[in-house]
Amino acid sequence: MASSVWWRRLRLRLRPRPSHFLHRSCSAKSAPALDGTEESDITEKTSTKTFSELQAERHEQAERTILISCPPNISEKKFYKYLSSYGAINKYFFYETFGIYAVVEFADKDSIGMLKSFSSIPSLQHECAIPFKSRFFSLVNNHPRDLSAAQPSVSCLKQSVIPLNELLRKLSGTESIDEQLYTICKEYQLTEENTRLRFLVCSLVKDIAAAYFPECSVKPFGSSVNNFGKMGCDLDMFLDLDSMSGKSNPKKRSVFSMEYQTKRVASERVATQNTLSVIGECIDQFAPGCVGIQKILNARCPLVRFSHQPSGFQCDLTANNRIAMRSTELLYIYSNIDPRVRALVFGVRCWARVQGITSSVPGCWITNFSLTMMVLFLLQKRNPPIIPTLDQLRDLAEAEDECIIESHDCTFVSNNKIKPSQNTETLEELLQEFFEFYGNFAFNQLSINIRKGKEQHKPEASPLYIQNPFEQALNVSKNVNQTQLGKFVTAARESAWLLQQERLKQPVSKTKPWGLATLLHPSTQSSGGRSKKQRQPASERIRSLLDSLKTNKQTSGFLNGPNSRRRHICTVAWSSPL
Repeated sequence: MASSVWWRRLRLRLRPRPSHFLHRSCSAKSAPALDGTEESDITEKTSTKTFSELQAERHEQAERTILISCPPNISEKKFYKYLSSYGAINKYFFYETFGIYAVVEFADKDSIGMLKSFSSIPSLQHECAIPFKSRFFSLVNNHPRDLSAAQPSVSCLKQSVIPLNELLRKLSGTESIDEQLYTICKEYQLTEENTRLRFLVCSLVKDIAAAYFPECSVKPFGSSVNNFGKMGCDLDMFLDLDSMSGKSNPKKRSVFSMEYQTKRVASERVATQNTLSVIGECIDQFAPGCVGIQKILNARCPLVRFSHQPSGFQCDLTANNRIAMRSTELLYIYSNIDPRVRALVFGVRCWARVQGITSSVPGCWITNFSLTMMVLFLLQKRNPPIIPTLDQLRDLAEAEDECIIESHDCTFVSNNKIKPSQNTETLEELLQEFFEFYGNFAFNQLSINIRKGKEQHKPEASPLYIQNPFEQALNVSKNVNQTQLGKFVTAARESAWLLQQERLKQPVSKTKPWGLATLLHPSTQSSGGRSKKQRQPASERIRSLLDSLKTNKQTSGFLNGPNSRRRHICTVAWSSPL
């Protein structure tokens, strides 16, 4: 009974948190503390909001927010008192990267205007400061002696991913593999504060772009907002100029109409390249905290890449990338259909990183996006399905949901018309099925298509073919080579066997790894002063497991029991071609 209550509470915590969620230790004094009951009510309300509604709320919130570089040994009480003199504060919190920083959300934008009017451009002895007035400030201590002996009194929130050894310790103390997967999701997902910081960075970049395009907006997309983002993931930003076109403005019936005089270029791609080139130059020259600017304008999707040092984010700014925004909303909808979706995606991604299947640098690896597509495809093929296909979401769409981007049908339902699945499989069963399904998948012949929810013959000879859900002629996994695909299949087969073996054991202590934790150990081990011992090849480990299973009286009944069919599938998988 206690375990089921724990799961229900954890599922509530894993849902997207409301935009007005307040961190107790770092909130404004006027902020109400939330107990478990209130949080449950709020998450229920939040789940009814569409992707567009949540994004609009976040953007408006970011417009009332500032970023402050704080001196060491800062007093939180004095900090709050000083900033409150400029206006009411909704929320603030501290974090640490290359120093201590504070994110402060005021109740209205006028407070920021008041603060700006009393702020000054720094005077430097050997350098000259460019007088660009952003919402990134430095808090200067005019009486350093008062705080010289004081200890830091602010609590800095975590902005990095949990170390693997600490994660393994937490997983080992759980009671089920389902609980382990929910724990990974809880530990890896973006926090409320980290999400706020991402929207603030986008808002600061928008302030730069607005010098040329006053009506533009800069929106985060991808992992930052699709509910599958991991702490420390890159910040993908989209410079949206659509609101400036005036195409949606009502046309007056008149003899005349008015148009702006504009520069003409050969194509929309050239216009995008020119725009990003200028904005990238402005970020390089004027934006405080932005370093390492790279203009990658000849890529299939032109972009400007840079690091935002105060937040620690690696940022990619693109324009004319509306399909990527639509893909982000699609994943957001899938993530909210069933709590098992996010938990399974986070678990598979964690497993893939530890196994060396994915990488933080570009290359021939399987990407996190491709892994997410593979998980969604599996969940569509369950009986009954856990999530609908994209075509089914399109059939549920209403007139206001219709979306055609560059002749591509990007229509799907945007509200909560999707009925919950009747599927009752546990996460443990779904993880097992993931390993067995893809360990036995005919990658040499078939492609993966979440629009249809069924396998199709590959239109080209790429080792791994995952169809782009909207640009259907594109393969999102075209970068993956045969070696990396083979590595994935081998790891999936091995993990399928190991996970079955672990089912025969209950956790004997709160410290010994078991279940999913056994799949997340690094590939090398060290003991005291001994040299590192390489992990056995998959085939040798499976052979050893088979031998141990044959000689174990307790497992002999299991091999001949109701799960014997599943083991037969895994045995056949070893001889199936890639």
